[in-house]
Amino acid sequence: MFRISLSVFALISLNLVGCAWLPSQPSVSASVPIVLPVVPAAAPSFRGRWEGSIPGRGKESHQDYQFVLDVAGDKVSGFVITPSEVASISTGIVSGVDLKFSAGRREYSAQMKDHQLHVNLPARGKPQILLATHTSAEPVRAPVTVSLPVLRTLPANGLATTPPMGWNSWNKFRVSINDKLVREIADALVETGMKKVGYIYLNIDDGWEGERTTDGTLQSNANFPNMKALSDYVHSKGLKLGIYSSPGPRTCAGFEGSFNHEEQDARTFAAWGIDYLKYDWCSAPAVYEKSQMRAAYQKMGEALVATGRPIVYSLCQYGMLDVETWGPAVGGNLWRTTGDINATWERMSAIGFDQQGERARFAAPSQWNDPDMLEVGNPGLNEEESRTHMSLWALLAAPLIAGNDVRTMAPATRDILNNEEVIAIDQDPAGKQGARVSKTGLTEIWSRPLDKGDVAIGLFNRSANPATVNVKWADLGLSKVRKVRDVWKHEIFTQVQLTQVQDQYSVVIAPHGVVLLRVSSSR
Repeated sequence: MFRISLSVFALISLNLVGCAWLPSQPSVSASVPIVLPVVPAAAPSFRGRWEGSIPGRGKESHQDYQFVLDVAGDKVSGFVITPSEVASISTGIVSGVDLKFSAGRREYSAQMKDHQLHVNLPARGKPQILLATHTSAEPVRAPVTVSLPVLRTLPANGLATTPPMGWNSWNKFRVSINDKLVREIADALVETGMKKVGYIYLNIDDGWEGERTTDGTLQSNANFPNMKALSDYVHSKGLKLGIYSSPGPRTCAGFEGSFNHEEQDARTFAAWGIDYLKYDWCSAPAVYEKSQMRAAYQKMGEALVATGRPIVYSLCQYGMLDVETWGPAVGGNLWRTTGDINATWERMSAIGFDQQGERARFAAPSQWNDPDMLEVGNPGLNEEESRTHMSLWALLAAPLIAGNDVRTMAPATRDILNNEEVIAIDQDPAGKQGARVSKTGLTEIWSRPLDKGDVAIGLFNRSANPATVNVKWADLGLSKVRKVRDVWKHEIFTQVQLTQVQDQYSVVIAPHGVVLLRVSSSR
C-alpha cells in the first residue's frame, strides 16, 4: 500500500546513452559479415501508478493527477485521481504505445514516449498534455491518513445574524490578486458608500496561498508579503477581512489547501486577524469519500472555535448532501446551494429562480442559504438584469457579496448595490427566506415575510419581451393593503393609487426586469 503524494512531481525525461568498453579483438576480414541477434522490442508496460502535474491558475500553483492502471491483455482498469475527484476507469484499451480510457465523465488518451506517459487531458479550451512518471509498479490506490472527528453539533457562534455583506475577489479577478489590489478595494468600499450601507467583509478568494514552512505553517505567496499588515489596514477602514481555503490538499486553482493542517491553519488565520473563512470542497474528493464531507467541515469548524476568534464560516460545497440540514451543526453560518455563478442572465436566473429548491425553511439568523456571489457590475448583465439579480437575492435572504471592480464601477452599478431599501429587505431581522408564490409562463411572483408584519413582493419577467404581471393581494394572504412602496423607484403609492389597487395590482415589466414592492396591510 502506498500513500497518495500530492506534492509537485518532477517531470524529468531521462535519455540514457550507454558507452560499453570493448576489449581488443583479433582482426576480422571485412568480407566476413558479423551477424547480431535481433531482439524484439518489449511492449511498453502501462501497469502501475503514474503521477504528474500541470500548472494551476496562479504562478505558484499546480494541479496534481494520478493514473492508477491495471492491464490484462489489451484491457485497462483502475482509477484516476484528479484535483476534484477519484473516478474509476470504466473502459480502457491498449494498442501498442497508445492508451485510451474513460473515467467518470471524462475521456482520456495517452501515449508512451521515453518512459513517460503523455496524457491528453480533457479540456473545454486548448488541450493540455500532462507528462506522468511511473512511481509504482503496483496498481494500488494509495491510502491517505485521515483523522476526522466524531459527528456532533457545535455550539452556534452567534455571528452573521443577518446575511453577510461584503466583497469577494473571485468573480472579477480570479487569481490575479495582490496586497495592493485588496488595499485599493478597501479604500473603494469606503469611498463609494458601500461600507456605510453594510458591505463590511472584504474577502480574498483563491490565489493568496504560498507554501508551507518545515513545521507546516502555511505562508501567503509573494503577492501578499505581510498578511497581518494587510489585515490591520483593512480593519483600520472599519472593514473585516476574509480568506479562502479547502478541506482538500489543493484549492480549486491548485494552491495549498488545509488537508491535515486544519488546526494549524485556523490558528494562522486567527493570528493574522481573519474574520471570515470560505472553505471550498474542490480537491477533497481525492482524499475523502463524499460520506465524510460533514466530518471534514466539522473538523475546520472545531478548529475555528478553538482559536477563540470570531470567524464567520462559509461552507462552499455546492449544496451536496442536503447541506442545509447539517450546515449549522458543523459551525457553518452560510452554505452554498448550487455550483458557481457567472455574469450571464441564463446562469444567474437559473440559480436564483430554479435551483433553490425547498431550502427556505432552513434559513434563520446565523444560518443562511447561499446562492453564490453577486455579479452586479460585471460585463454580461444589463441594468434591468442587475436589479432582478439584486431583488431576487434580497428575497432569498442571501448573502450580498459583491464581485465587481468597485474602484471603477459606473454610478448605475453603485446605485443598485447601495439601494438601502433593497438591502433592508435582505437584512430583515426576522431572517425568514422568501419563496415563489406563483408562476405563469415566464412571469413569476415571489414573496418574503418581513419583521413587523410587512411583506416584500417581487414581480419578475423572465422573458425577452415586456410582460404584464398581475398580483392579487388575497393570494399572498393580505387583506386590506395600507401602504405600498416601490423600492427601486423609492416611491410610495398615493391614496388614489391605493384605492385603485385595493384588491390587486397590475404592471408592465421590462424584459428580464422586476418590480419590487414593500407592502403593509392589516392581514
